[in-house]
Amino acid sequence: MSSLHSSGSSLPLLLLSLLLLSGNASSKPIVTPITKDDSTGLYTIPVKNGAPLVLDLAGPLVWSPCQSPHRTFPCNSSICTVAKRNRPASCGGASSAGSGDPNCACAAFAYNPASGQCGSGDLTAVPLSANATDGNNPLSPVTFSAYATCAPDALLASLPADAAGVVGLSRQPLSLPSLVASRLKVAKEFALCLPGGGGQTGAAIFGGGPFVLRAAAPEPMDLAGDIRQNPLPLLKNPKNSGAYYFGVRGIAFNQEQLNLPAGAFDLDRRQGTGGVVFSTTTRFTTLRSDIYSALINAFDAVTRNVPRRKPVPPLQLCYEASAFPMTFVGPAVPNIDLMLDGGRNWTLPGGNSIVQTDSATVCFAFDSMGPEQAAAFNSPAVIFGAYQMENSLILFDLEKGTFGTSGLLPARRTNCGNFNFAMGSS
Repeated sequence: MSSLHSSGSSLPLLLLSLLLLSGNASSKPIVTPITKDDSTGLYTIPVKNGAPLVLDLAGPLVWSPCQSPHRTFPCNSSICTVAKRNRPASCGGASSAGSGDPNCACAAFAYNPASGQCGSGDLTAVPLSANATDGNNPLSPVTFSAYATCAPDALLASLPADAAGVVGLSRQPLSLPSLVASRLKVAKEFALCLPGGGGQTGAAIFGGGPFVLRAAAPEPMDLAGDIRQNPLPLLKNPKNSGAYYFGVRGIAFNQEQLNLPAGAFDLDRRQGTGGVVFSTTTRFTTLRSDIYSALINAFDAVTRNVPRRKPVPPLQLCYEASAFPMTFVGPAVPNIDLMLDGGRNWTLPGGNSIVQTDSATVCFAFDSMGPEQAAAFNSPAVIFGAYQMENSLILFDLEKGTFGTSGLLPARRTNCGNFNFAMGSS
């Protein structure tokens, strides 16, 4: 096993610089396709030698099983300090990163967001690859190095069968968005367009710039520019610093605000609980039981005359698929509005609130937290799940601490499958 050792305080910074300078130089953002695994509901990008890594918005870095020998870093190096300080919020305790031995290898955490299991292994460096882009097409291959945890093979359980690990997209310094910004000298920003199922391919762009989708309109549309003109603030949770929280002051259904206590969605920064957090690894938006009950009861009352079908766990309210007329934005049901800080609404039409589970059944696509989940460390009030993010372009600006969304793209006669992945010219 090869290892890098420190002989002075400046060497860790030199190692960091050499690592980040390896690969191809680029001043353009990069683009990669996103695929949804229908069996797990997880999303992957093929950035590790073409092998897919699962997207985890809260993940601090890349993890994957490693071959031997592989590069390691000393436990007393500055990069090891960063890796250990930014461990996943769900992994408590300290890693087995060694003691004062200057020759020991740094160990870092790996967290599987599907199984909830933690592991640890050597901190290493791995090559990642994508394509430079002008926002319209991929242009040319780009390869760069990333810090990663060598995870045990068993930690792959519950991920898609072909997944090689997880790629973290969090606000922390070793995440993919942070690394791409530093390595490629681009904006510390990324945009996700999560696809629906059925073989549709979405897209992610890291590094800012346009994000152009083909549409039914005469010309393709750049959605990122519009989103940047109307940003919304992200909130910080000191107990879960890598996660993306946003401010919600209420929920309205069918244009009527749900009757919930004041502060039901507030983030308690001291305790690290409450608030509303994005998740690409939670299939459906999951609400604390008091919020869920108010929402599902309101939906149940409005649809009381619609023919029902048996629940499809974890979804409790299901209907005959033929009972709802279809529109451009999904089944014709009343809208759900997230009432955001600042007086704006994020509208979720039927395409965000109803999911088809089989040819004859559709269900209300929201879930309730169980008592254990609601009482868990850092438990939010709402986990804004991946289904509610599908077919919307969501842009995260880590530098400015903001985000924005296009809303459901079929309303604009396009979808996340309409990025043009035909190779263009640089």
